[in-house]
Amino acid sequence: MENAQQYETGPLKQTEANRERKPGQRSKWFGLKVGVIPLPHYIGLASILLLASYFSKLPSDMIGGFAVIIILGMLLGDIGLKVPILKDIGGPAILSIFVPSVLVFLNVFNPSVMDAVTALMKEANFLYFYISCLVAGSILGMNRTVLVKGFVRMFVPLVAGTLASVGMGLLTGMLFGYTPYHTFFYIIVPIIGGGIGEGILPLSIAYSQILGEPSSVYVSQMIPAAIIGNMAAIVCAGLLKRLGEKRPHLSGNGMLIKSGAENDILSAREEEKKIDFALMGGGLLLACCFFILGGLLSQFVGIPGAIIMIIAATIVKYAKLLPAKLEHGAFHMYKFISTSLTWPLMVGLGMLYVPLNDVVNVISPGYVLVCASVVLAMVGSGFFVARWMNMYPVESAIVTGCHSGLGGTGDVAILSASNRMGMMPFAQISTRLGGAATVIAAALLMKMFS
Repeated sequence: MENAQQYETGPLKQTEANRERKPGQRSKWFGLKVGVIPLPHYIGLASILLLASYFSKLPSDMIGGFAVIIILGMLLGDIGLKVPILKDIGGPAILSIFVPSVLVFLNVFNPSVMDAVTALMKEANFLYFYISCLVAGSILGMNRTVLVKGFVRMFVPLVAGTLASVGMGLLTGMLFGYTPYHTFFYIIVPIIGGGIGEGILPLSIAYSQILGEPSSVYVSQMIPAAIIGNMAAIVCAGLLKRLGEKRPHLSGNGMLIKSGAENDILSAREEEKKIDFALMGGGLLLACCFFILGGLLSQFVGIPGAIIMIIAATIVKYAKLLPAKLEHGAFHMYKFISTSLTWPLMVGLGMLYVPLNDVVNVISPGYVLVCASVVLAMVGSGFFVARWMNMYPVESAIVTGCHSGLGGTGDVAILSASNRMGMMPFAQISTRLGGAATVIAAALLMKMFS
């Protein structure tokens, strides 16, 4: 009996205790995630891809390509969101673009991996698909009141900031030996073009159609400027926040306009609509048709198709030519694509469109100073124009500075650095409309001067 009792209270009790601890340890292990996937599952999925590529069984098509860029994009984007300092200067975009570029330079990827990504990015035109969904969904999904009234209110600061940044950028570029042509089209325009997805990628297509070189040539030349400009804009936002704290009369503490009524109008958000997957399919069709329309009309009007796509989406939104449900479908499709596939797309760009040698050859101290001068002129003009527009100088400078950020990601980073996330509608006007206008103008000017 004693032995039986000892058995029940000794080793048996320890075994039960271990069983109680193991679920907790297992739960903690599965609580670690890479993106949205628990770490053990992520390791398992990555191992499958690693083995498939090692034995040359990775499909050289969309399936293999998506698997590679998503597995890397999740990891690099997640790291970029968590590393101190880096997370505040567009870390996910920086890592997702440049780490794969470095790995390609070091020949880490075997031919099966490169073939799969090439099939997706170039043969299947995933890059153009992404651009179509972003352009159509982001414009059709905007609040029309914000689109109309916001553009009217932001028109003067945006125009003043754009002119100032172009002038200062050209002057600084000439001081460091850059030609006005190169400075404008490959440094200034990428910074104020609205980001990578909405700016640089459509620009690269437009440049390609005008100049005849593959779009990858222009992407690698423009991306460094956009990233450096985004970093400069974030630093400026942090400094403006401190200025507002030291001199309260210059800051509206998140209010852009000194009359609060118009702030309420422009900050109004549409009611969140329930996601309808059938409508998302309609939104996908809209995105594809806008892209096809651009290509169709470009041969008649002489404007690059990517630019026509932006103009067409803006006209359709402004004129209310589509049912609201279809607009919501396009917007939800845009949200899905931008949320799930942005960092993977950056991985694909880094692997195929951003040769490390080209990037290293582009960046120099003078190059960095030219990029910084563009942003400083943009922010400074917003600060000084505010007094004539009944705006608070600090908020006006921050919102105008969003014109030189990395699209929606840049807006979040800039507004986070200044602790003014409530100004997102204004930032979106600055980034989207300012960026779209810049892309259109740059394409037309390049066609004139080439």
